[in-house]
Amino acid sequence: MRLIRFALLLPLSLAGLPPIAAASANDTELLQAVHAFLHEEAQALGDELIIELHPPSARLPRCESPEPFLARPGDVPLGRVSVGVRCGSDGRQVRYLQAEIGVMGEYPVLAAALAAGETVRRDHLTMQSGNLAELPNRTLLDIDEIVGQAATRPLAPGQPLQAHQFRSLPLVERNQRVVVEARGSAFRISREGQALEPGALGDRVRVRFDSREVVTAEVVGEGTLVVDF
Repeated sequence: MRLIRFALLLPLSLAGLPPIAAASANDTELLQAVHAFLHEEAQALGDELIIELHPPSARLPRCESPEPFLARPGDVPLGRVSVGVRCGSDGRQVRYLQAEIGVMGEYPVLAAALAAGETVRRDHLTMQSGNLAELPNRTLLDIDEIVGQAATRPLAPGQPLQAHQFRSLPLVERNQRVVVEARGSAFRISREGQALEPGALGDRVRVRFDSREVVTAEVVGEGTLVVDF
């Protein structure tokens, strides 16, 4: 069952009143619309959401037909966010509110210390629960982003893991003989060639065939690259 906590941050003089009533009748529809919007945007991040809204401080006319939007489109709605609201049928009047979004969820941590240069295995990791909004920037939340990576420095157990603490291991070395697969909707052809540069998973590297032809292909495995058609 998904649990949602909704808190409305109010001026001290209004603290004894019910949240929506204290926010003033003019703001009720606006705040309800913003809360519903933020819930929709953040619900994929975890099972328990904590949404805190700061109502508009200025006394403004009622916002008719509120249409919320993220002030910075594309941002993950986590932590402190700015929410814009278009008011009226033409949407020309715009207001902004501040909100705090917390998400209780799980994130991977090391079960034991890891040495610099050591490659992460799945059994090195365990899941820990907490508020994802309180984690450092660029914390890795997906185990698959960590397994197979090498630690750039010694890492302690139980701490959030960040992207800069790991590096990809090369699956293709410079001058290595590799297999390049050409894939299409109804065919697959393999050719051998020589990698002209090293590459990790997902990197695009140049490969020269014995015919001297050079192509750029994506690294998909150890000594294996792919060209899509």
